[in-house]
Amino acid sequence: MTKRNEKRPSWDEYFLKVAMLVSERATCPRMHCGCVLVKDKQILSTGYNGSIPGDDHCEDAGCMIVDNHCVRTIHAEMNAVLQCSSHGISTQGSTAYITNMPCTNCSKALITAGIKEIVIFSDYHDTLAEDFFRKAQVNIKRLPVPDKDIDYDLESFSSAKKF
Repeated sequence: MTKRNEKRPSWDEYFLKVAMLVSERATCPRMHCGCVLVKDKQILSTGYNGSIPGDDHCEDAGCMIVDNHCVRTIHAEMNAVLQCSSHGISTQGSTAYITNMPCTNCSKALITAGIKEIVIFSDYHDTLAEDFFRKAQVNIKRLPVPDKDIDYDLESFSSAKKF
């Protein structure tokens, strides 16, 4: 039996790190957010803040601000749920790993999509999300920010025997 690698992330840390990586694709400079939908330790879909297909990106054309919100952007959570919908994948009973606490509208979409738990490391401004999650019995798990480094062991790879 081998000793477990001390640096190996827990499942929650792993999926949050994936959400962090996904957020790097975001095209709205106001907030880079990533979301990963997971069921039974399998990734169902990912999403990040970005424009609708065919529209300009905020980083290129600027944000469209209405009531202090960018309305050009589809939020990460919505994009993840919509990706499942477009591929016929059920989100019932899954977990959402998100870099930020969802806004009110995204919380309603996640609840309606059957998400049973959200895992976050950063809060968002005051919204009704927590009230909605509590009423829908969706568990909120707050974790510390995962280590931003990727521990890729290149030495083991390069020293492996070549056949």
